[in-house]
Amino acid sequence: MTVSHIETAGVHQREGLKAFLAAREFLFRHREDYETAYRDFRWPQLDRFNWALDYFDTFARGNNKPALWIVDENGPEVKLTFAEMSQRSNQVANFLRKQGVRRGDRLIVQLPNLVAIWEIMLAALKLGAIVIPAATLLTVADLRDRLDRGKARHVITLSGLTEKFASLGGDYTRILVGGTEPGWTAYAQAYEESPDFIPDGETNATDPFMLYFTSGTTALPKLVLHTHQSYPVGHLATMYWIGIRPDDIHLNISTPGWAKHAWSSFFAPWNAGATIFVHNYDRFSAKRTLEVVARCGVTTMCAPPTVWRLCILEDLKSFPVQLKELASAGEPLNPEVIERVRAAWNITIRDGFGQTENVLLLGNFPRQTVKPGAVGKPSPGHRVVLLDAEGNESDDGEIAVKSDPKPISLMVGYVDDEERTAQSFAGGYYRTGDVAHRDADGYFTYIGRADDVFKSSDYRLSPFELESALIEYECVAEAAVVPSPDAIRWHVPKAFIMLKPSFQPSAEVALGIFKFIRARLGPYKRIRRIEFSELPKTISGKIRRVQLRGIELQPSRDRRPGEYWEEDFPELRDATR
Repeated sequence: MTVSHIETAGVHQREGLKAFLAAREFLFRHREDYETAYRDFRWPQLDRFNWALDYFDTFARGNNKPALWIVDENGPEVKLTFAEMSQRSNQVANFLRKQGVRRGDRLIVQLPNLVAIWEIMLAALKLGAIVIPAATLLTVADLRDRLDRGKARHVITLSGLTEKFASLGGDYTRILVGGTEPGWTAYAQAYEESPDFIPDGETNATDPFMLYFTSGTTALPKLVLHTHQSYPVGHLATMYWIGIRPDDIHLNISTPGWAKHAWSSFFAPWNAGATIFVHNYDRFSAKRTLEVVARCGVTTMCAPPTVWRLCILEDLKSFPVQLKELASAGEPLNPEVIERVRAAWNITIRDGFGQTENVLLLGNFPRQTVKPGAVGKPSPGHRVVLLDAEGNESDDGEIAVKSDPKPISLMVGYVDDEERTAQSFAGGYYRTGDVAHRDADGYFTYIGRADDVFKSSDYRLSPFELESALIEYECVAEAAVVPSPDAIRWHVPKAFIMLKPSFQPSAEVALGIFKFIRARLGPYKRIRRIEFSELPKTISGKIRRVQLRGIELQPSRDRRPGEYWEEDFPELRDATR
């Protein structure tokens, strides 16, 4: 860059940072005044903006406050300051540049909650690279899809996961965290690089940054594209919802690879200047996590309903927690769970709603009256309405965001799917595909998905994807997957299966199907229950899943003939955990 370019970049940087900080400070100032925050908040108008370079590095300069605190049951406790994270991410950016990572390159990041994942996110922002988050549970087929449709040129993964890439050919860079293996470059080399980083140019606020693969109604996931403003800046709304402040220690229980991790384990807490807290474990234990939360003085916490349901099985009053704010997202939280926590800690868990495609759209905000069962009101910066079947605004219908003008917090669209993108933004609205009711006081109550996608243990699942795997098994003629109520996971996938004529329903056949699906799908996608039956269909031959869902939602129903659960088979006990 020439001197004049540097000077121009400096002006853009100052303007972008000033606008971002003004929006941030406005939300802090009206943290407990939702009506004013919603009425008067405006998204910052950004031209050039790089969240990591302009905001994070500026905030981190000389800042010895802890930015990241990781407590690992099987390893050392790690604390890194904002200044250290800024320097380390510079080293990682220089290292990735040396490995050939360039602006616009797509990078698969498949890691658990290690320091490296925060370093890489910051480094990718600084480089202008595009991150494709990938959960460690993904199968070989899932990773092949991310390499092929995601057009990834680089992969960073963990020692022990490289075997998944052994059969995946291609000219992509291979970087290994936590060890050395032939054909893979050790990530540890990054710490030998210079702590000073010089960007290769300016970053447009609308430049792409994250590419998520998220389940839809088709067998293949949709590709959701976000920018340098839609997630980094858009999650000011998420920060406001959780109620995070600069002096907080924030724990979000989420798995890397999913959007909620970027929401609340990266952007929302660091937008507030708070400390991100992580508790790593082999298997979740509510008792152990609550002990850690109390010992380390965690002050704000966000977790999916699955976690909260496990927490209330413990004696909550016995944990001397210092928590001030609690939040829950991913699926509706049962009122009785909220009441149990309130009775123990005098804190109300506040629900929220958003998607991979956006940020926090609806929520119960700090000091706002919480109505049992309601997901709350629209977040600052979002004009949320409900659309009926004819596309008219109503008190019942599909949750939609007015998009004229379009909030900066919404995705760009679905990559390589112009038709789906156009449908999602039709008529001046972004349509979520979720259905809700709005009462006379403006509170929204979530009802469910407009299509058949559902959530299990905070993972969004596509029935069509699971059904596509099931019918590959030799005895399965047809299958329909619906959510089946579960005390811990809220819902688990259940498959209604019609067998081919040469097969008869039996425990042996059910066991074979369970084993087959275990080998084909990641643990979070496993079919947990099976029922052999005829499938109800429409006149045109479409399976009537609504009828099957109705069967599963019958109150206190007993097991039906021909129904088998994973728990019935000791051979599958590892799969039921």
